[in-house]
Amino acid sequence: MKLQENLQAYLLQHQEEAPQRLLAWFARHARDLPWRRDRTPYRVWIAEVMLQQTQVKTVEVYYRRFMARFPSVEALAQASQEDVLRVWEGLGYYRRARMLHQAARELVRRHQGRLPSDVKALRALPGIGAYTAGAIASIAFGLPVPAVDGNVRRVMSRVLAISEPSTRTLEEAVCLWIPAETPGSFTEALMELGATLCLPRAPLCVSCPWQDLCRAYQGGEPEAYPQRRSRKALPHYDVAAAVILRPTIATPQQVLVARRLAGAMLGGLWEFPGGKREPGETLPETLQRELQEELAITVEARQLLTVIQHAYTHFRITLHAFIAELIAGEPRCLECQDFRWVVPSELADLPMAVTDRRITHALEQWLADRTAHPVHHCGGEGP
Repeated sequence: MKLQENLQAYLLQHQEEAPQRLLAWFARHARDLPWRRDRTPYRVWIAEVMLQQTQVKTVEVYYRRFMARFPSVEALAQASQEDVLRVWEGLGYYRRARMLHQAARELVRRHQGRLPSDVKALRALPGIGAYTAGAIASIAFGLPVPAVDGNVRRVMSRVLAISEPSTRTLEEAVCLWIPAETPGSFTEALMELGATLCLPRAPLCVSCPWQDLCRAYQGGEPEAYPQRRSRKALPHYDVAAAVILRPTIATPQQVLVARRLAGAMLGGLWEFPGGKREPGETLPETLQRELQEELAITVEARQLLTVIQHAYTHFRITLHAFIAELIAGEPRCLECQDFRWVVPSELADLPMAVTDRRITHALEQWLADRTAHPVHHCGGEGP
């Protein structure tokens, strides 16, 4: 869908006025964010990837931690994927971290550790799509390139009163207003407007620098744009996980963890092995089947440790974690990338998803309770 002639004419009519208003507003109201200081292409790149589908308040903490640990492309490239995932842990959408790591290594191999300023070259890097490439090109390199994220989509859809705009239409619209002299500031200002004023619900139109330029506002229904897609009910799954402990001579006990396949959901993270319950199965039966399929071992559920509710983007789960006993077999990876026997204190050093980290905390409490209240067996001493 190309930009219609009447909309193009409207944009051209306000081509000088609109950017000036927005940039003046941004100069007064821009938030003080860590990636807006000491700006480099690397810092812009990391921030833009982190901000995908994640709130600014959440990103601020992770961004500071990530930059302290990996201050340059070279530092990120030299790190192990496990180190990168551990620093990223809790931010979610872990594919972003894996792609950052892969891209950093490619930048070192092919671009002397520098991000290219060319949009096409940026898009050739792992994990960089049209929006991220546009944001880096405009903010870091000063190129008049559009970057249409969810905020920009909402703002421009309302300005032009388009219910279901295509990305191409919005990119063309932004191109007509983005000033060649200050494209980076305009890109950030447009995102800022969507994040702070032009909200999905109850937009703060009274404070908007584009209030009288906004066709949706003029029509009296800014929230009607862009048209929202109806949300489908998220499917729900029951999942069972095994916390398998074994005593050792050197240490009190160890626990078995497995590393998820690189291409799988949450790939590269460590987990307590298990999986989704199939129709007709009990949860202990699920554990037995999943551990056979994943690690070629036979286990038996002994005690329910914790139950965790969690929602992902496309589904919800109820995770049942069991203290389990290894009955037969030696672990070997059939459907995992790796496995380890570790003492519980070592779990803190392994990158895990939120659910498995919660299992870790439950295990710590369970072990502490057993230490505080040991089980005493009846009967006399042996001969």
